[in-house]
Amino acid sequence: MSSDRKLISFVVPVLNEEENIPRLYATIEEVMAPLADRYKWEYVFTDNRSSDRSFPILCELAERDPRIRAYRFSRNFGYQNSILTGYRNARGEAAIQLDCDLQDPPTLIPEFLAKWESGYQVVYGVRIGRKEGSGITLARMMFYRVINWLSEDNLPLDAGDFRLIDRKVLEELAQLRDSTPYLRGVIASLGFEQVGILYQREARLAGESKFRFRQLAALAVDGIIGHSIKPLRLATWVGLGIFALTGLLIAGYAGARLFGGVEWPAGFTTLVVLILISQGINAIFFGIFGEYLGRIYRQVKHTSHSVVDVQTLSAGGDRSAASPIPRVESQCALRRSA
Repeated sequence: MSSDRKLISFVVPVLNEEENIPRLYATIEEVMAPLADRYKWEYVFTDNRSSDRSFPILCELAERDPRIRAYRFSRNFGYQNSILTGYRNARGEAAIQLDCDLQDPPTLIPEFLAKWESGYQVVYGVRIGRKEGSGITLARMMFYRVINWLSEDNLPLDAGDFRLIDRKVLEELAQLRDSTPYLRGVIASLGFEQVGILYQREARLAGESKFRFRQLAALAVDGIIGHSIKPLRLATWVGLGIFALTGLLIAGYAGARLFGGVEWPAGFTTLVVLILISQGINAIFFGIFGEYLGRIYRQVKHTSHSVVDVQTLSAGGDRSAASPIPRVESQCALRRSA
């Protein structure tokens, strides 16, 4: 077996998946077995404070397989932060994120790896269909299109978190300081060579979906706010529109009073004009506030000013590797050493 096999990290977020963890592990092992001459692999499980036996099961697996590392959070930090923690603790030259429920088929892993080997640094799955209710399917479809229209980045439609990302992308994610990250958008905004692979999303085999409507709505808000200031800019244009409409109404009231012979009650025209002027000024000021707020928002996000894909150095230049991604110790490892 080749000694220079590439290391692949499988990043798996977990929340009450005691029935699915062994099945996922066995499926990945089966899929990767024919590729063992070219790749070695590890597992990075992030347990979002499960209330069932998910973490004990992970520890039992880690006792049998040293390639498994499991991280149990002090509380539920959310799905996106769970994935991000897995990415930051991945050691591989590439990382593949999967969910425990096997709705995203691990059988696509060889195709993901083939695309990666051909030069793509991000390979993501595109869902052409899903076995779930028509209402939630329609809501998801609308969400992807609305966020793509609002976003300043080109986000892939109908693509979830089932993806492969290269080490360069992992190093960029290590610098992310967003407290409510929307990773699909963040990774798309980084650039690099990206490609989608079509697939049919299967039904969940065991357990219950952790995404209720409230969680999906929260994810939608994070995605829209995290990748667009268009709502703020919309407030500016609405403010300008109201100001223009106010001007027309003022002219209409004044014209009707001065030239149309319309008799208003005493003080009516003055009162209406003053109210319209104040409304127009408020609308303009809110729009201006929105513009400045949008620029403050961009500044505090700490996003990269540029992302270097390929670096060319002259002879004798510094070719030292980038700083390693900070990692934390696995609780299973700490338990074994105690």
